[in-house]
Amino acid sequence: MKTKFFFGGLAVLVLLAICIPAYNWNHSNIARLRNSGKTQMAPIIMVPGSSATKNRFDSLITELGHEAPQTHSVLKLVVQKNGKISTTGTIRRNDNQPFIVVSFENNKDGKSNIDKQAVWLSTAFKQLVQTYHFNHFSALGHSNGGLILTLFLEKYLKKTPSVRVDKLMTIASPYNMEEKSTTHKTAMFKELYAYREGLPESLVMYSIAGTENYNSDGTVPYNSVNFAKYIFQDEIKNFTEITVTGANTAHSDLPQNKQIVSLIGQYILRENFHRGMGQTQGK
Repeated sequence: MKTKFFFGGLAVLVLLAICIPAYNWNHSNIARLRNSGKTQMAPIIMVPGSSATKNRFDSLITELGHEAPQTHSVLKLVVQKNGKISTTGTIRRNDNQPFIVVSFENNKDGKSNIDKQAVWLSTAFKQLVQTYHFNHFSALGHSNGGLILTLFLEKYLKKTPSVRVDKLMTIASPYNMEEKSTTHKTAMFKELYAYREGLPESLVMYSIAGTENYNSDGTVPYNSVNFAKYIFQDEIKNFTEITVTGANTAHSDLPQNKQIVSLIGQYILRENFHRGMGQTQGK
């Protein structure tokens, strides 16, 4: 009987010795195969907020150039009301993470315009993919630019199924518009919430709020930025909320805020910045 138990236990150990390395190899091989189809180019698509032009991120890009190990080329698009697109700048050869700013001739505020701008972003995106042949990207939106990007990811990215989004970062994006209440839901939030299941499950998202007084950044209520969690949590791979306080946390200053520049470098560009990040809070 003891001999039978001995050989039975030995057989189990041999089986485990074979299966565990095979299991680990299989998982690593699947990950390798999944990543092997990625293009080297993975642009950072940036969308400004309402009333902002194609030059909205100039200070941010300059600051990133000072802090990042390498500089990145910049391409700027303006989508006209009729869907035609004008461009300035170029993407440097072998620049795998260029900045592409997509702005709009009609850059007015309001839900109806944000809905239109999401459609125009889709038009520009299709042209970019056809021209530069990338199949993954990251995105950065300031203020209403974050809402435009969210609508785009929910409703329109699926129209180019060969392309996926890696990361999204929104800065002071009012997911419940100007509403300060924690209970009243605006029409904009209701639309974003209704289409949340269209968000890519593999998305990693960072929502940044700036606060001058822990209530708002002077323009967007903190509670409105905080409504992002109801849209993204449980729908995507990972959602992180970050609050930035201190100097230069007024709404218009946030894109070039030193702490946020460091966050962009760390989480979007995946580059090491030497500057300290200051006071941040993550959830």
